[in-house]
Amino acid sequence: MSQATNRSETLPVETARGRGAPLPFAGLIEPVIVEDPASLSFAGCVARDYARVGWVWVYRDLCPDLIPRDAVEAGSFDASQLEAIMPQVMARMKEALARAGRDAEEALRLRAMLGGEDQRAAMPALLNALRGRTLLGKAQTFGRTLNTMTDDAAVATALQSMPLQDPSLAASLFHAALGHVANPTRLVAAAIKISSNGTEVAVARSGFTPLVEAILAHAQNQIRLLGPSSGTFSDIDLVCRALDRFHRLVRALSGYIEFARGSRWAGMLSSITKQASDGIEPRLREVVPDINLALRRGREGTSDRLDSDHLLAAINGVYLLAAVRACRDSLALNATFDQVWSQSAQTLEHYLQRNMDLYRQNPADPVVSARLDAAIKMAEIRFNPEYAETLRRARAAAERRV
Repeated sequence: MSQATNRSETLPVETARGRGAPLPFAGLIEPVIVEDPASLSFAGCVARDYARVGWVWVYRDLCPDLIPRDAVEAGSFDASQLEAIMPQVMARMKEALARAGRDAEEALRLRAMLGGEDQRAAMPALLNALRGRTLLGKAQTFGRTLNTMTDDAAVATALQSMPLQDPSLAASLFHAALGHVANPTRLVAAAIKISSNGTEVAVARSGFTPLVEAILAHAQNQIRLLGPSSGTFSDIDLVCRALDRFHRLVRALSGYIEFARGSRWAGMLSSITKQASDGIEPRLREVVPDINLALRRGREGTSDRLDSDHLLAAINGVYLLAAVRACRDSLALNATFDQVWSQSAQTLEHYLQRNMDLYRQNPADPVVSARLDAAIKMAEIRFNPEYAETLRRARAAAERRV
C-alpha cells in the first residue's frame, strides 16, 4: 500500500496528513486504524493516511451540507455529532463507490478526489470499518476478557461467538480485539481445535481467515517501530516491546498453522518477516561499533572524556541484542545475529578487562569509573546478572585497596 500521491490541489494536506490533524471520522474507527507505512492491505483495518484521505473526501465532497468543514478542521466536530448523521454519510459513500464501479468516468473523478488508485481501493475497507463501528468497543472488551480466561474450552466458545458468517465484519472485530489480546497463540490454538486440523485450508474453511489476517496486520503494524533509530534518545523500550509483540504474533501463526508452500498467507508472512528483519539488521550492525565508541579510552596525548551519548547508544544496543535473541525464531537474521552476538561478547570482555585495570590504577578517575559501570551493566544484559555481580565485587575490592 503506497503513500498517497497525485492528490487534488484542493485537498487540505495539513488536515489529511498533518500530525496535529483531528482523528479521521472523529475517532469512531480508531481501533482498526493502522499506522503508515503499510505495504500489505487487509480487509479488517485501514491505514491512517487513507482514513484521513477518506475523511476529507466525506466532509468536503460528499457531505458538505451535513458536516461543517470549519468545525472539523478546528477539531470541534465530535463523534456524537458524526454518529447522529452516520446513516446518511454511509449511504452517500456507498452510492459514490457504486457509481464509480459502474461508470469509468465516475471512477476517474473519484480517483482524482481521493488522490490515486490506492486511495480509491482502500475505500471499501474504510466503509466496512464504519459499518462495524458500534461493535468495535465491544470487540476490544472481548479481547481483554480473553486474557482473563484460564480454560481453553472457554476461549474456543468465545471465539465462536464472533460473526464468522460475515467475514467482512469479523475482520474488523478481530482486528479491534487483537490489540488487547496478550497471547494470540491461544486464539490460534482454539481456532485449530474448532477446525479439527492445523492446515491453513481447514482454518480458512472454518471461517477463521479474518483472525489470521488480523494477526498478520498487527504484526505488520509493529514494523514501523523496528527501523533504524532517528536519534540517540530513541525509545529502546518501545522498540523491544514492538519486537516482542511481533514475535508473539508471528509465532502464533508459524508455530501452529501448517501453511501450504507458496500460499497467500505464507507469502504475506514471509514478506512481513523480511521487512521486520531488514529494519532491525542496521541496528544490530551498530551494536559492536557503539560499544567500542562508548568504552574505549581517548588516544594518548588527548584528553580522556566521557561521551554520554555513546554510552546510552551502547547500552541501548545491548538491550536490543538481547531482545533479538529472544525473538530470533520470528526473524530472518541468523547470520547477522550470530556474528554480532559473538563479537559483542569479545568486545565487552576486552573493555571490561581494560577498564578494570585502569580503575585499579586510579579509582578516583570519574571517567574510568563511569565507563566501568556502563560496561558492567552491558555485561549483565549480554551475559547474566551473576557475572555482573562478580564484576561489581571486583570493582569494590579495587576501591578498598586504595
